Amino acid sequence: MRVLVTGGAGFIGSHIVTALRRHGHDPVVLDALLPAAHATPPPLPETGFLHGDVRDPDTVRAALRGVDAVCHQAAMVGLGKDFADAPRYVAANDLGTAVLLAEMAAAGVRGLVLAGSMVVYGEGRYECPRHGVVRPGPRPEADLAAGRFEPHCPSCGAELTPGLVAEDAPADPRNVYATTKLAQEHLAAAWARAVAGRAVSLRYHNVYGPGMPRDTPYAGVASFFRSALARGEAPRVFEDGRQRRDFVHVRDVAEANVVALEALGALPRGVCTPYNTGSGDPRTIGEMAAALAAAHGGPAPVVTGEFRLGDVRHITADSRRLREDLGWRPGVDFAAGMTEFAHAPLRQPS
Repeated sequence: MRVLVTGGAGFIGSHIVTALRRHGHDPVVLDALLPAAHATPPPLPETGFLHGDVRDPDTVRAALRGVDAVCHQAAMVGLGKDFADAPRYVAANDLGTAVLLAEMAAAGVRGLVLAGSMVVYGEGRYECPRHGVVRPGPRPEADLAAGRFEPHCPSCGAELTPGLVAEDAPADPRNVYATTKLAQEHLAAAWARAVAGRAVSLRYHNVYGPGMPRDTPYAGVASFFRSALARGEAPRVFEDGRQRRDFVHVRDVAEANVVALEALGALPRGVCTPYNTGSGDPRTIGEMAAALAAAHGGPAPVVTGEFRLGDVRHITADSRRLREDLGWRPGVDFAAGMTEFAHAPLRQPS
């Protein structure tokens, strides 16, 4: 299968390209090589690479020639610095996706695997002892400033028990990036209905591994901690460090993309099917920082009590659908993954 991988020179995209080749497929890479993601030119394939922006119709049209399916990874990622980033997120993520889908419709390409995200859920799944499953709203800034980090039942104020979030949970994006990722899924669903296409959104949880970008405000928490350790500094853990996440290795995410691409022909037409993509082994952010620092040789993390508005407290994946429907299994466990990541090279800052 000939597969166009947008953003294929990036952190996750480059691992997907490697996995596609390993499985006998023919990847074509389209990447703008923006300085924010690539301080220096990354290693590129000798053939099958196009330098261009996914927002440019002519570039996308050329990239789609002879392609059987698209793996769409090109995006601006992370929480960002402030709301002034909103136009850049919308342009990169939503306009870029719209241009890509319009050109796919014209070219007759009917298969799409989208880089989705857990952020579309907002907070994860919670149960109240009195009211069952509930959806807490955004945490008040006053509570966060006072060190009250746990969300409470919106009906009775009771403490909640966090659990695993499934794909049928309501979407509740809490920041600009999350909003653009949900919009990408809606665009993919609209495209699939319009052209009888098949689409999958892999809702990535916290992806980490070799080749993460270093020292950028747009990277994930694992990159923040690894960057600090590389500078000889202690990782700074926000809140109380007890936030729960699902850390999934980038090679497992790459394999999930290959599995999804190979399964497209058996999936229903006219819909975008979401799949949580997580390790199934929830950990706290404090645990992850401690494991990474120990594997690196220190210094030990520092819990600061700081917070960011827009962050959620707990979000961990129920990835059974991906396992049961498509047969995907993660292969890198937490301890081995963190040990490797502690010494793995990072992408240099721009």
